[in-house]
This record gives sequence, C-alpha cells and structure tokens, in this order.
Amino acid sequence: MQKIVHRGPSHALRRWIVLLWLIVLSSDNGLAQPGSATLSLPSQAIDTAPDHEVLIAFNLSPAVPQMPNAGKEDKGIAVYDHLLREARIQQAEVVEYLQEQGASFRTFSVVNAVWARLRTDQIGHIAGMPGVTRITRNTPLMMEQPAHPVELLHSNGIEWGLQRIGADSVWAMGITGQGVVVAGGDTGYDWRHPALHTRYLGTMEDTVDHNYHWHDAIHAISPLHMDSIVAPENNPCGLDVREPCDDNGHGTHTMGTMVGRSGMDTIGVAPGARWIACRNMERGYGSPASYIECFEWFLAPTDLDGNKPDPARAPHVINNSWSCPPMEGCHPGNFELIRAAIGNLRAAGIVVVTSAGNAGPDCNTINRPPGMFAESFVVGATNINDTIADFSSRGAVQVDSSGRIKPDVVAPGVGVRSAWLDSNYIFANGTSMAGPHVAGTVALIISANPDLAGQVGVIEDIIRSTAIPLVTTQVCDSLSDQDVPNNTYGYGRINALAAVRKALTLSSVRQPPAVEQLQVFPNPARDDISVRTTSGKPCSGLSLVSITGQVIRVIPKSACADFVSIAELPPGMYFLTGEHAGRAFSARFVKM
Repeated sequence: MQKIVHRGPSHALRRWIVLLWLIVLSSDNGLAQPGSATLSLPSQAIDTAPDHEVLIAFNLSPAVPQMPNAGKEDKGIAVYDHLLREARIQQAEVVEYLQEQGASFRTFSVVNAVWARLRTDQIGHIAGMPGVTRITRNTPLMMEQPAHPVELLHSNGIEWGLQRIGADSVWAMGITGQGVVVAGGDTGYDWRHPALHTRYLGTMEDTVDHNYHWHDAIHAISPLHMDSIVAPENNPCGLDVREPCDDNGHGTHTMGTMVGRSGMDTIGVAPGARWIACRNMERGYGSPASYIECFEWFLAPTDLDGNKPDPARAPHVINNSWSCPPMEGCHPGNFELIRAAIGNLRAAGIVVVTSAGNAGPDCNTINRPPGMFAESFVVGATNINDTIADFSSRGAVQVDSSGRIKPDVVAPGVGVRSAWLDSNYIFANGTSMAGPHVAGTVALIISANPDLAGQVGVIEDIIRSTAIPLVTTQVCDSLSDQDVPNNTYGYGRINALAAVRKALTLSSVRQPPAVEQLQVFPNPARDDISVRTTSGKPCSGLSLVSITGQVIRVIPKSACADFVSIAELPPGMYFLTGEHAGRAFSARFVKM
C-alpha cells in the first residue's frame, strides 16, 4: 500500500482513515446501509494528492411517480419535482458540511448524488454521515485511443443508411421529425455547420439564443490527455463555453446522422427535428460526473448560468454514443449511479438511446455503462449487407451477472457519412454511428403520432417489433443461431418505415386529467418557481398566499408558465391560488 499523507487530523482520526482505505481495497460490492457508507475507490486513489474527486451517493432509487397514461411534459414535471425534493432533503446535511468546509461541489437530482473535491479526512467524515450510501472515485486513470478511422470526403444525395432503414420513404409521407426535439451528449457540436445550423433549436429567424439549448459539463482539462493548459492548440473549445463547440468532431458526426441536411445533401434520419446538446467529454474523455451532469441538464434544461431549470423543455430522445470504461472512472462501485439516472430519465418520458460499444466480435463484450443497463435502448452496428460489424460489441451482459440480452436492435454503422468540423463531412465506423439512426427513428415515430411523446416503453416496443429479424451462427450464452432476439443483432435491423406505419395505427395512449390542476416546480424552491396548468392553458387571478391565508402578492395573468421570484420570502409553506374556466384551484409549495 502506498503511503497516505494526512494533513492535521488527530491520531484517532488517522487510524479511522486507514481503516476506511482498507475497506476501499477489500470491498466493491453493494451499497452500505445509511450511516456506514461503502468507500469504493481503487487503490490508485491512495496517493499524495491533497484532494480527490469523488461522487457521494445517497438513496438511488426514490419511488418516482408512475404516470403511464400521462403526456411527456406532465411526466417530466412530476419526476423532476419529486427527484429535486428528495435530493434536497437527503443531501441537506452533507451540503451544509461541504459549504462549511469551503469545498468545491455540485449537486445532482437526476441521480441522488453530489460531486465534490475533498481531502481524505473530509471523505472519512462524510462516509459516516446519515443517508450516505457510497463514496466512489470520479477521477480517470489512463488513456484509450479512439477505435474508428475517419476520411475527409464530400458527397451529395441521401446516405445509404437512411435509405436502408426506409427514412426517405417516411419523408415522402410528409413526416421528417417536425415538432420533435432530439438531444446528444458527446464531445460537443459544431452548431455553425451548414447541415446543423438551421436544425439547432437555439437558431431563430434573425438571432440565436443558447439558453435552454446548450450546456457545457466540462469544467477542467481531462488528465487523460497528459496536459493541463487550456489553449487552442490542445483544447480548441475551452471550458464552460456558452455556445455549442466540438473539440473532437465525434459529436458533430452523431448529430448529423440524427437531423443533418444542407440543401439536397441529406445525412440525417429526421431532418425536420430540432436539436439541443450537452458536452460531456473533453476531447473524447469524460467521467461519471460529466456524464451525470448532462443527464441532469437534459431532465430540466437551464439557462446558460445554470438557473431556472424547466423540465417542460426536456428533449424527446437523447443519443449517447459513448461508453464509460474503467480508465474514465467507471467500475462496479458506481455503475448504479448512471443506471439510476437513465431510469429516472425514462420515467420522465425521455427515450435514452445508447451505443453497444466497439469491443466485438467476442460474446459478453457489452460490459460498460450505459450500454449494459436494462434501462438503456442499446444499438449495435451493421454494414451495408445487413451483417454485423466485426467491431460491434455483443451480449449477453455478464458484468453484473444479469445475463440480459443486448443489444436491443442494430442499425447502419459502417461507412457512415456525416458532418465533421469546419463544414466538412467524413465517413466513420462504429456503434457510435449506429445509435443516431435509432434516435432519429424515435423522432420520426413521435412526429408521425405526437400522442406517443413520453411513452418510452411503447416507442421502444414499436422499434423492436418492426425490426427486420436477423440471425447468426455465433452462439452467445446458449442462444441458438435461430433465436430472435439474440446477443448479436437483438431484435434485428431497424425499419423506420415499418415503425412509423405502426405508430400511425395506434390510438391515443394518453388520458387527459379529469380536473384542471396547477403545477409548481421546482418544489421545494429557493429563488424562482414556474407555474403551469396541466393542460398548458393560461390561468388568471393568480395569488401568492401564506399558510395563514394572507395574500402576499397578486401575480399577473402572464405569470402562468413564466418564472415567479420568491427570493424575498422567508422559508416556509405557501399556496398559489387562481382560477381557470371559472374553476378555482390551488397548489402548495415550500420555500427553502
């Protein structure tokens, strides 16, 4: 064991810290009971560094509202409100301690966790605090090179992958993804690229607004690059940038396959959809915290300052053409963090598409977040002949001993031409290229039948059931070569045309609320609240009322669906009262 350097703690505390680090080296299994948190940090964490990046986990499975017949916006608001309330309650004591210590930290509600940079003695103190279940390392360990080559080329027309899945036949029906918002978490995005610029949701007729349309989760240089200076020659975007930027090209390529079009040159499955995005990797390398931060933002996008989160602006589908390997800090001790985040996004009505990975052709190579999870809709890669790409990872998932069948489906992922930096286009290979074909297909399905927005399970079943079945001679985990689904192709290669046709046959799966209701979020709140009726209709005569019934303020009619400042109110419980169509209603909220 390497020497542990302590700075000031007592002899008794030093003995306690050594014991904690022994726990680190001997245990990496399930969560500990509250008050006796498991420390899950590899031995490389024990060094002479003055501090460590960690993720502090609390209860990761709060019972989110189950609203199978609700629309996407209602689901998103209800889930966000619930998760925020649970996180603020459970994290309160730790947050107070971190504030007292002057530590750098960031709270998450999409998964009940806190990122922090802490000294060893602070980690030991937090491990014993009520509600803390696990403390896990966030720092990357080593470098891995990208798997796929690229070639700079220009072309025109409709790409082969779009034709293969029948996307062009869907466009002929007048369905191009209009009315749908897709999202990507990746290396960033070149929003000025001619194939992406007009599809960016922040692009207006004569102006651009990046609020609620872009977030940068990169706040520091990744240590995997073995450099530390933020400069154009090594980091062309910088940190915490306030407009979309891609420091690698990978993200731009994936977004192009989802929505890209420039003139007659169509590279995107759903060129009528709009996009928003979050950068979760710095030149191709992320960490559990950066991935979770983007998931947090997608649940309730914010303005550029990270304020006024609005779950009503959440995307319909998120493409995730990335994996989190051990060198980025992901290991069994923190798998549950990313899994829980994806589960909560699903509950909020958002389809989460992930790539299977490029570790094939062996079986059991789908073994990293996020593709390993049941909650993820996982995509493998095929070539132009509808045969599996040699590099495409296979199931079954055995890293968590589940044996679950993955991928769910496959899509074109070899020789895929899409957008690149500086208005260029390239051909690239990878399951990273296959996933966006599925995300674009989700957009076409919702565009064809808007009642399906938010119905994650229904959308996924449509894609599975309409896929073209493919079988293989490769036997993974006892599945025969005639089994469908199987661990090579899943349910088969996606068929966007068949999926849209099936979507059009489905009647509404949503039921309107029986009574008009007023919704307030976030709840509890600190500075601002947003107010809506469940139908989205305007409300009038809105008043802010104390718990004793005293009217504190009358709010203008336009305040419904706008943000209302409550910063001046003392902590406590309050009511908003109003009327709609001659019917009175009220909503309760807590000011923290």
